[in-house]
Amino acid sequence: MAIKHLRTAFASQYQPGQPARLSTGEALAEPGGDYESLHKQMKRLFNSKPGKKYGRFSDDIGESPFGSWLKDYLEDKQSFSSLTDRLFGQWQELLTGCQEEFQGHLMIVHEALADAEMVYLLILETDSAMRFDGNQALDATDVLSLSRLNLAMRIELDDWLGNNSGDNYLTLLHGRGTGEPGELFIRLAGFTNQVDVEKETLTFLDAVEAFAKTSEPEKAGEVRTKAYEFCKEQHALGEPVEIGALSEYLDESAPQRFQEFAGKNTELPESGVIHPDHRKVKKLVRIAGSGGGMSVSFSSDLVNQAVYYDRDKDALTITRLPKALREQLQRYLEAREE
Repeated sequence: MAIKHLRTAFASQYQPGQPARLSTGEALAEPGGDYESLHKQMKRLFNSKPGKKYGRFSDDIGESPFGSWLKDYLEDKQSFSSLTDRLFGQWQELLTGCQEEFQGHLMIVHEALADAEMVYLLILETDSAMRFDGNQALDATDVLSLSRLNLAMRIELDDWLGNNSGDNYLTLLHGRGTGEPGELFIRLAGFTNQVDVEKETLTFLDAVEAFAKTSEPEKAGEVRTKAYEFCKEQHALGEPVEIGALSEYLDESAPQRFQEFAGKNTELPESGVIHPDHRKVKKLVRIAGSGGGMSVSFSSDLVNQAVYYDRDKDALTITRLPKALREQLQRYLEAREE
């Protein structure tokens, strides 16, 4: 089984200023079954979410001791049960001082895969559902949401303890609208940000664009597409982009060419690992814009083939219209004529 240990706690703060309530479950070893299924779904949500942050544990152990507690557990200086008792106790203390209402399940999972070990902290949300009880009376109940995940953190244990990727062994999901509880979750996790995702995205785009321009015109589009596909695949796996692996993917016959080019022409991280925002990387293969009641989007490969831009007139000419668009235009014009 992938899960070595798992434990959950339900915490609620309905009256700010009053002590938060906490209800903890048992510490489970290799729970299997439904727990594995639930965790796999949460991982899918975690990996698919855009805008994640990357960093390390805070050096302020007094403020955020989770990293120290986790290390003691991994070194067999305390049990998983003791680790989670401490973690849940701190979560209750933080929520007691919270000025916003909150309810949710905090789940911690120690996962061991064939090639890596990870620990996840996740806040599981609930959805309202209706059911008929044993007397066939309609009853409202809460069920775990399998489609929402706004607060979570993943710790790459091998990278952290082996220091294989510098200071970027934590991946944080901090969704919008989580308010004060979201900030308290960051304090609980002990996360401190080390990666400027926007800057690394621009570095990635500049490197790929510059490299594409060194290729033959008919090959440049292929370079951009392959770079985007690689980035998209890494995003689906919840992994950053390793420049060496991308270089090999772009040109198997010369696997070091892009890596050497990017190293000379851009400021890559010393680790050789970059964290581009896959949403913005899409600019490599699509040109899009909106404003003034208009929204236009098309593949960059269509420029000067089916889409022509006249700089002097600032005019865009589109040929080979999509069938659905052509039919809409025809119906609209016919209606106007009538």
